[in-house]
Amino acid sequence: MIGQMFVQYQIPKNRTRPYPVVMIHGGGQTASNFLTTPDGRRGWADDFVANGYAVYVVDQSGRGRSGFFGDSYGKTRKPSVENVEQRFTAPERKQLWPQASLHTQWPGTGTQGDAEFDAFYASQVETIGDEALIEQMNRDAGAKLLDRIGPAVLLTHSQAGVIGWSMADERPHLVKGILAVEPSGPPIRETVAKGAPDYFGDGVVARPWGVTRGKILFDPPAQTPDELKLVRQEQPDGPGLVRCFLQAEPARQIPHLRRIPILILVSEASYHAPYDHCTARFLDQAGVKNSFVRLADHGIRGNGHMMMLEKNNLEIAAFLRRWEQANVQ
Repeated sequence: MIGQMFVQYQIPKNRTRPYPVVMIHGGGQTASNFLTTPDGRRGWADDFVANGYAVYVVDQSGRGRSGFFGDSYGKTRKPSVENVEQRFTAPERKQLWPQASLHTQWPGTGTQGDAEFDAFYASQVETIGDEALIEQMNRDAGAKLLDRIGPAVLLTHSQAGVIGWSMADERPHLVKGILAVEPSGPPIRETVAKGAPDYFGDGVVARPWGVTRGKILFDPPAQTPDELKLVRQEQPDGPGLVRCFLQAEPARQIPHLRRIPILILVSEASYHAPYDHCTARFLDQAGVKNSFVRLADHGIRGNGHMMMLEKNNLEIAAFLRRWEQANVQ
């Protein structure tokens, strides 16, 4: 058997919210991201449960407790200390993107040999190299999870962003809201952060369907990604931001995501800070209204990409719950 998904869940005795939250981790990670922090504080899963939510935390198919089968899943990508330090725990040291210097919230030095860094690094795992396979397996398993538990709110992080969009495309009637925490982006092509003075370079075409690798429903229908006529901004929306890829007008719509309340949340210092607005703009142009929120605009400062593990993680969890309670009916 391949493609299976391990799901851990807790349902509080005094449940106050009607829909459970399904938490889906990002690349190189497992459900451990939501269970605790590297320095042993309460994680998002327990915090949501303590505040009246049923919570389902998954290990993505091919990852962690879901199992890995090399003869079926193929080559993997392995974590490295350098990559983890410069992207997640101590981006302020390398400053590969303009906002990196603002990072202050990691619990420790963020470097190898520090107890909190070593605890986090011990949780890093190999990831299937074929991103399209990851997305398809988790789209299928995620849809089956929703069939089993019923309507739910998806909380996705990073690489799981594409899984959330594709699950909603597959089961639009069962996704009551999406809390997209720095979802995989930007649309179409990867951004490579390379430091001053020219901070941004173009990487490979990674999400040919805009926000996903795999096909999702557009209206009018598109059979191949080439049918999405794309244009690129001549100028970015502001300093320290990348130029977005958008559809040429009139833009095709994404009907299955249209009626789902969506939050796209980005921290102040993450490598996502230069480009997550592009995901919000692409969706909005495709008829998918969303709330794009920068934490710094709400007084929550200094966070990086792994905000669910950082010193103020529970302040961010509370923000997510307030938005969910105000917008998901």
